[in-house]
Amino acid sequence: MEVFETAGRPVKAWVRGVEFDAGARPQVENIAALPFVHDHVAVMPDVHVGKGATVGSVIPTIGAIVPAAVGVDIGCGMIAAKLTLRAEDLPTDLRRVRAAIEKVIPVGKGAHRDAPAAAEAAWAGGLGERYASVVSKAPAVSTRNVREQLGTLGGGNHHIELCIDEAGDVWFTLHSGSRGAGNRIGQFYIEAAQRELARLGVTLVDRDLAHLTEHTPLFDAYVGAVGWAQDYARANRDLMMRHAIEAMNGKAGLPRFKAAGTLVNCHHNYVAREHHFGADVFVTRKGAVRAGLGELGFIPGSMGTRNYVVRGLGNAESFESCSHGAGRRMSRGEAKSRLTVADLKRETDGIECRKDAGVLDEAPSAYKDIDAVMAAQHDLVRIVHTLRQVVCIKG
Repeated sequence: MEVFETAGRPVKAWVRGVEFDAGARPQVENIAALPFVHDHVAVMPDVHVGKGATVGSVIPTIGAIVPAAVGVDIGCGMIAAKLTLRAEDLPTDLRRVRAAIEKVIPVGKGAHRDAPAAAEAAWAGGLGERYASVVSKAPAVSTRNVREQLGTLGGGNHHIELCIDEAGDVWFTLHSGSRGAGNRIGQFYIEAAQRELARLGVTLVDRDLAHLTEHTPLFDAYVGAVGWAQDYARANRDLMMRHAIEAMNGKAGLPRFKAAGTLVNCHHNYVAREHHFGADVFVTRKGAVRAGLGELGFIPGSMGTRNYVVRGLGNAESFESCSHGAGRRMSRGEAKSRLTVADLKRETDGIECRKDAGVLDEAPSAYKDIDAVMAAQHDLVRIVHTLRQVVCIKG
């Protein structure tokens, strides 16, 4: 860990041996200068430039939340399940497995034509009523297809993978968030915070660091909305896991199987109430996973490198957090201009996945070295399982 002083709170950064690009450090310093930040800001080894707040940062605040730090993919995270399948159970040609998954899980901007029964049950079980309450407080966040997007992946770096661990056991993993509904909530409250501070005459070095103040109607409405979006995101991952297992079970050249009991479902873009350094605070993890003592988490690499199931060490200095992935070393635009389809094919050799220009921005070389990232956070987590991909589906 490295510590550096700023004009505001100190910054504690787990960046030894990894890139900490020039654009990210000023963003971190801007965050640390916010008057409501508690004790210090923690920076994870996958740190890179974000919108307002840096991706790979952990921000404890008292009396305020910065909506742009939580972001627009509220509740985005990972789910991973160990299966009773073994590597030797997989067919030589995995295209049928990939096609079976893609048939039941819409990707990109896709939605189900009709919400599946499990999605309807989740909606009727409380998500629908709570969403109505969220919309009643901010009608502008209402969006179409909320139920129909339950059980859908989304685009960008969201992905579905079939992996094999160090012992030859097969895992199913999935990365997704709160879809269009969460995006609408995030955008609305980011802009609402900006308008409110402008009304009060408050000037910020970065308007995307506009905050909402606790014990105000706007703050209370945001907390309710973000809590709903985080629960929606978790339910979304649960549903996709269920649908994918059903689609593969005894089909596409696979034998019958079931989940083996090890399940990880963790957010890495979210806000939570926690207690740290003597105070009750709001902890915003923007591209970071909670790593409390003994807690399981999941850290994906890229579509051609390793993934890790980890167990938290409860490091207080990181606010009990760890990285959420490898972290980008190239922007999406830079990756598309610098990398070629030949690069992508070489880097994903042996993996059943897209190998076209549409996913160049997700090529492994656009990301940091996952081994260096894991080494930099050796005091935050212990590796429980190391997974390598054999199928990868990108949104």
